[in-house]
Amino acid sequence: MKLAFSKREYVQRVKKVQNLMKKRGVDVLLVTDPGNMNWLTGYDGWSFYVHQGVVLSVDAQEPIWFGRLMDKNAALIKCYMKEENLIGYPEAYVQNLEQHPMDWVARYIFYANGWHDAVIATELDNYYYTAAAHLALSKVLLEARFVDSKNLVNWARGVKSPLEIEYMKIAGKITSKIHQRILDVARVGVPKSHVV
Repeated sequence: MKLAFSKREYVQRVKKVQNLMKKRGVDVLLVTDPGNMNWLTGYDGWSFYVHQGVVLSVDAQEPIWFGRLMDKNAALIKCYMKEENLIGYPEAYVQNLEQHPMDWVARYIFYANGWHDAVIATELDNYYYTAAAHLALSKVLLEARFVDSKNLVNWARGVKSPLEIEYMKIAGKITSKIHQRILDVARVGVPKSHVV
């Protein structure tokens, strides 16, 4: 499957985020916002009931995507990274009240890469990063220091690339046509279903 952007663009985005991480004294960033995951990797799936995310070290060549093992197949076709950086956790962690997926992430991503005592930034004010996820990470990564990312990726996304601007112009033209069609069709007494 073709990526929405080139690998080169994704690599530039990662470097942009890593530069912000350095400025803020962050060693490792945990990203759970679907828009931010997509912007960094190309992955465009999201979930309300199984945890997924992207882990980025300040000096890594590529981020690491993690999620439910069966969702790894989607990551394989949507992400630009090497397969070894796409990691699925076992089904035993899905909806398990005794073992949280972040227990696994802490052990098999953070400890495995020597990030157990790092300064770790998380998206604390994000729907997709739950209190239970944070507690699970904190219980396993006792030597780490957790900080709020304070929209770090969102700030990196603020300055658009030439291709992003081109896509935005295309989207603007499509939206203008939609609005014009609504103006042409919508009248008093015309059912909403007809306008749609």
